[in-house]
Amino acid sequence: MASFPSLPSRGQSVLPSLGTPQLSQTLQNNPLQSVTAAMGDAAASGLTVLQSAAAAAKAAEAAKLAPGIDDWSSKPSPEHPRPVVLVHGTYGTAYNYWLVMAPLLAASGYSVFRLDYGAMPGILGIHGIAPLEQSAQELAEFVDRVLAATGADKVDIVGHSQGGMLPRHYIKFLGGAEKVHHLIGISPSNHGTTMHGLAEIAKQFPGAEELVGAVTPACLDQISTSEFLRRLNEDGETTPGVNYTVIATRYDEVVTPYTSCWLAEGPQVTNVLVQDSAPTDLSGHGLIVYSPTATRAVLTALAAKDRVGGA
Repeated sequence: MASFPSLPSRGQSVLPSLGTPQLSQTLQNNPLQSVTAAMGDAAASGLTVLQSAAAAAKAAEAAKLAPGIDDWSSKPSPEHPRPVVLVHGTYGTAYNYWLVMAPLLAASGYSVFRLDYGAMPGILGIHGIAPLEQSAQELAEFVDRVLAATGADKVDIVGHSQGGMLPRHYIKFLGGAEKVHHLIGISPSNHGTTMHGLAEIAKQFPGAEELVGAVTPACLDQISTSEFLRRLNEDGETTPGVNYTVIATRYDEVVTPYTSCWLAEGPQVTNVLVQDSAPTDLSGHGLIVYSPTATRAVLTALAAKDRVGGA
């Protein structure tokens, strides 16, 4: 398993106060510390993902319109020449998923673009439920748009759950290998899940639970025995020329066992377990998106030397 260093302190606060003296005091140090406290409290209180995201929303409020997030006129910096595309998971949207991750990546100097995909007619506010082949095509078109707007040669992709697995289809079957430098999956459903697992994640999104009993194509495609996953994983789980990092939590209650997140070990693959660096991080499948430990792992992976050649 890979290890990663702690994020260095910044000279000034990136995130505003969350409303308590303790959190306000941390803002002059590493901004991840404020999120640590906020999300730790939220997790301890048993809040849903969306409630927990709301608890951290104030932390992202000042940066939500910051340069570097969905700014189609921006150009990546020489220090970070590849735009970062964020891909949400099942039942989520681009806007309720990345309240912490997007501002922190932008504050670290990355150009960040949030894909919203997988909507179905007549279902409002709950996305990531369309057939995965359709959603992969949406990702392909979005990446092309990002590359055209920024002038970059390739993107890095950070995705959670379905969003960490789906880009592998794009890379393998839709020409993405020529356009993706690094895929970073956070608790990705690389080898699928069960209907019970999908029901667990649905509980985290108001209105989604009633969809589990319905035939939502993305759910069927993510069942471990699906034809979509069989094709995705046969003849090798990775594609030459692309770097892969998988970040998982021991307490994943959706993708079970958590080791099914992993990709087969190889020179272009790094599998990271959150608890190897932070044994007390109890983040489950939903809250790992807000875990400072996982966020550090994302930043470390984005900054890592290319494992398959180049910079």
